[in-house]
Amino acid sequence: MSKQRRKLAPEGSKQLSLFDTVVAIHYETIAKPRKVEAGSFNLGQRLRNLLSEGLKQCQLSRWEVAAKMSELLGVEITKTRLDSWTAESKEAHRFPAEYLPAFCKVTGYIEPLRVMAELVDCYLLESKEALLADLGKIDQIKRDLSRREKEIRQFLRAMEGDAE
Repeated sequence: MSKQRRKLAPEGSKQLSLFDTVVAIHYETIAKPRKVEAGSFNLGQRLRNLLSEGLKQCQLSRWEVAAKMSELLGVEITKTRLDSWTAESKEAHRFPAEYLPAFCKVTGYIEPLRVMAELVDCYLLESKEALLADLGKIDQIKRDLSRREKEIRQFLRAMEGDAE
């Protein structure tokens, strides 16, 4: 007895691919640009909260996060420094943007990158999502080329009919 595989989006279906969905969302953003409020790009407190959340969700201790970040950056990062970057009472201690990729890599928490990307109307796709988006883009290019090929063939047939 064999199992039949059911196609999720049969040919001719109007279901959007991942790529088409991203394009549609982006079009909505362009067509209806959101109003940027004064101060909305001031991420100080929001970034502190995101860093704190990333450290809470991480399986590693703050000492281990600091050590792994130090290794990746080639700069000494201490637990005390991590604490000062996340403490609400230490507003003068700001987290350097150039350390963010190392923080995200070590903790596995990419939300700070996602928040920053969204501020400039960009999207952050993780590895598999990015590959699926590329496949969607390739599918769209194939459809466009196939449509263009049909148009050219029809034009050539029409030219041959006129020559007779």
